[in-house]
Amino acid sequence: MASGNERPQTFNGRISRQKVGVRYLLFLPRDYRARGPRRWPLIFFLHGAGERGTNVWWVAKHGPPKIVKDKPDFPFIVVSPQCPEGQTWSNDTLWTLLDDVVSRYRVDVSRIYLTGLSMGGYATWSLGLEHPERFAAIAPICGGGDTLKVLLPDADKVRALKTLPVWAFHGGKDPVVNPAESKRMVEALHQIGNEAKLTVYPEAQHDSWTETYNHPALYDWFLEHQRQSAHAK
Repeated sequence: MASGNERPQTFNGRISRQKVGVRYLLFLPRDYRARGPRRWPLIFFLHGAGERGTNVWWVAKHGPPKIVKDKPDFPFIVVSPQCPEGQTWSNDTLWTLLDDVVSRYRVDVSRIYLTGLSMGGYATWSLGLEHPERFAAIAPICGGGDTLKVLLPDADKVRALKTLPVWAFHGGKDPVVNPAESKRMVEALHQIGNEAKLTVYPEAQHDSWTETYNHPALYDWFLEHQRQSAHAK
């Protein structure tokens, strides 16, 4: 695959003997090389409900897979899976896909960043809380999650969850997902000592992602963070 371009890919695997298939867009930076010592940071992007279906290019309507169309020098590998029509994100499928990508490409496993919008924002919270040790940072947009997984985490996740960098975003006038959903997740993280931050765009409605993904601040913030005890397969 040529570097500096985004191309559709297909992953086929198994989860507990059940076959799974995922279509996704893969972007490799222009300076990506398949050989050598260098490894690249990775953004794992999860779209919203409107991009579900069978045309994987719908995934590029928003977020990083849209941004990289005009940025061949974007410094991240970007993996953007597509959720099938009528379904929601499956954590097991996403973990299996991520493991496959890490095994195939030169990914710096200490710099894997997770972000998503709306339905993908919920999945970002879910994956990030399930295995906080896997990510260098997460950025859920107009999503929400289960505060009990923050306040009553498994014993082996306490340290990783407390130190996981989190930057959440929401529109102050969101009619689809109440901004209180993001606020309560961030407040729960504060209760356990996590320094999570929340940006609310006061006049924005459900689309709080365009401003977020179009601004370099998010990507600069990602690159400021590196997981010291990254999980590697």
